[in-house]
Amino acid sequence: MAFSDNLQFLRTKAGMTQEQLAEELEVSRQSVSKWEGGQSFPEMETLLRLCDRYDVDLDTLLRGSVEKSREGDTAQYDRFMDVFSWRIALSVGAILLGVALQGFLDAYGVSEAVSCALFLLVVTVSVVVMVASGIQYSAFCKEHPTIVDFYTPKQRSAFQRKFVWLISGGVGAILFGVVLLTLGEQFLEEEFYGDQMAAVFLAIVAGAVTTFVYGGLQSEKYNVEKYNRENNPTPEVKARKGLISMICGGLMVTVTAVYVGLGLALHLWGTTWWVFAVGGILCGVVNITLNPYRGMD
Repeated sequence: MAFSDNLQFLRTKAGMTQEQLAEELEVSRQSVSKWEGGQSFPEMETLLRLCDRYDVDLDTLLRGSVEKSREGDTAQYDRFMDVFSWRIALSVGAILLGVALQGFLDAYGVSEAVSCALFLLVVTVSVVVMVASGIQYSAFCKEHPTIVDFYTPKQRSAFQRKFVWLISGGVGAILFGVVLLTLGEQFLEEEFYGDQMAAVFLAIVAGAVTTFVYGGLQSEKYNVEKYNRENNPTPEVKARKGLISMICGGLMVTVTAVYVGLGLALHLWGTTWWVFAVGGILCGVVNITLNPYRGMD
């Protein structure tokens, strides 16, 4: 495979146009077109930038076959994304489960200070895991900005069948929780129905949300084209992503401040947990509204 073929293969797999690559290399689109057409050759400095950009050695880029060198999951992408999916999903689920645990402890007379401290401990551990996982994900993306799409149609089809059950199972669990709440209101004594049943329902929701998050991240894993595109953004996309991060970060800091403020001032530690849900929903709205790739996936 000649250099021209290698360059076109790498650019296409990264989900970039000739204009985007030219802008990044600070050359004209015509130059990239001539390189891919075998009509001209880039300077050595540009070749080295391409090697760094696509994580390929110079000899393979010039004389070898990049496509053959990247057959299979050489970057261990699949294993990394599986571990990442579980860590994030379980961390999110643990926070909701912590809310349920706090409800159980309050219902059985454990002091509010103890139950709140345990909840904050769960949140702390979960946040630490999510932050560490996010840092590892960023490092992986920098090390492997482009991944060859090695998934077969059979593998994607098998996951889609699994994905249906992950989502429908989570929805079914939540509906089952609603049924339990309804039956509890009818047949259980009022003193047991209150906080205990609410805690049971939240525990069920925690399990359902865990499957939703895991299923969603696994679905993203199979979208290799999106992975390549997001790790090779244009300047406009970088600016939009920076804005989204800034807004969502501000929202979550505000939500945390509101929760702590209401807890300290009015002792509402056990009843204002919903502000975190509001913050998460608002962050979701921001991501959807400002998503630079909206409509493309």
